[in-house]
Amino acid sequence: MHEEVRVDLYKRVCVFRRVGNESTMNAVPQIQRHSSAEASTDSCPFGVAARLEYLLARIVAIEFLAVAAACYLASVVYFELFLSEWPSTAQYVASAFFIAGLVLIASFAFKHYAGIQAQPRDRFMWSGLGVVVLAFSLFLSLLFVFKIADWYSRGTFFFQFFGAATAVLIVRTMIYSYLHRAITSGLVEARRALLIGDIEDCRGVLNNLRRSGIRAVGVLPFPYIRGNTVPGAGVYSQTVRKLVDECRAQRPDDIVFLAEPHDLPRIGFIADALSELPVTVHVIPIGADDLWTSSKMADFGGTITIQILHPPLSAIDLVAKRTLDLVVASAALILLLPLLIMISAAIKLDSQGPVIFRQARHGFNNQKIKVLKFRSMSATEDGHCAKQAIKNDPRITHVGQIIRRTNLDELPQFFNVLFGDMSIVGPRPHPISLNEAFEKRISPFSRRHKVKPGITGWAQVNGFRGETDTVEKMQRRVEYDLHYIDNWSFILDLKIIVMTLFSRRAYLNAE
Repeated sequence: MHEEVRVDLYKRVCVFRRVGNESTMNAVPQIQRHSSAEASTDSCPFGVAARLEYLLARIVAIEFLAVAAACYLASVVYFELFLSEWPSTAQYVASAFFIAGLVLIASFAFKHYAGIQAQPRDRFMWSGLGVVVLAFSLFLSLLFVFKIADWYSRGTFFFQFFGAATAVLIVRTMIYSYLHRAITSGLVEARRALLIGDIEDCRGVLNNLRRSGIRAVGVLPFPYIRGNTVPGAGVYSQTVRKLVDECRAQRPDDIVFLAEPHDLPRIGFIADALSELPVTVHVIPIGADDLWTSSKMADFGGTITIQILHPPLSAIDLVAKRTLDLVVASAALILLLPLLIMISAAIKLDSQGPVIFRQARHGFNNQKIKVLKFRSMSATEDGHCAKQAIKNDPRITHVGQIIRRTNLDELPQFFNVLFGDMSIVGPRPHPISLNEAFEKRISPFSRRHKVKPGITGWAQVNGFRGETDTVEKMQRRVEYDLHYIDNWSFILDLKIIVMTLFSRRAYLNAE
């Protein structure tokens, strides 16, 4: 009976490409009994897909040569422009290759090329700028330690730094774009994965794998195990031995168990059988794959645990972010003091009421905070009963129209930053009534409060500000806020600050 069930499941796998979703079908090649040479070309329209590790060797070489060439050309440009002579070839060619070597070593040390296909583009690019800064710092230190700084031109040093930084940013942008196009078209595969489980549970996993350049070479059902299921005990059942042979024929790098609760006791026995293969074995509990994407192994009081959730910012990250907040907020208040006084006077002359109003909103960890704003309306409502501003809202005053469209009404929130209630960058705080209206309709809504709210945010600089009168509009804003939280970096904060100041999209939908 169990053997018949297994045969039926196997048939379901074999016909999946004909009856399943087309995008998923193409990602799951049919398990066939053919030679290993034939197995390497299945479902690839361009023949044998190049392995990512081979392509990475070329990527590393290209970046190394680009940095070396940029450094030497920078020295030539400096000498020709300012000294009207040609630099010493031996000295500056050697230094160019030495700097390129330091950049390469730093990139390997910080594992920039590991999981390159799964990294965000901005992180891959700006981390390259970081290793250039580190490499030149080390190079400058060596010049002084070995007392050879006298002959090395300081102007050349700075020209080489900007040349190398530009080269790394350009090369990494081109590499990232090419790599993801190659992965999408099937020219490159990062790893080959074989999935074990119910085909109906594979769709979401397959989509995630494909985006990272991992090719699913097939799907097999869980085998039925006769007899003892204790790992290392008893004789392997015939079905498990067949499973091992199937896996060996497909030559996967990884085997992924899509395990339902009743499958977990069998995994140890099957994994024991698979231990003879040179593969990495993974387990994904079905029904919680989204939760497990951010999990990691942790040592908690001497006990090894699976950490499935954690704060988005570490202690060091919090210190760096708070330092940036204090520096930017203090500088802004000092530099903008005349403007603050002018806006205050204009509001007072334009309409009756306070210059600044305080509205209750949710802050970090859903705690209530009082957010400061220049009053832009004739009525100042509390956050519990506030009605969101709409286009041509009659409550908005003449001065209020100007300061809202230019974001100047948010300037008093620099005081919120100094008080520690807000950050310069983060999800915008909503009135409490607005939160209550959407938190039950958008399930991850309250995740926005895992960090401090900000004066500006990733959603705002991408045009998602202003009225959110539909679930769809709020959903898009929440998606951008969660992207910021899940991908936070110090560089991303700086990028958002610059976009707030200079990007037109930051002022879209302002009312």
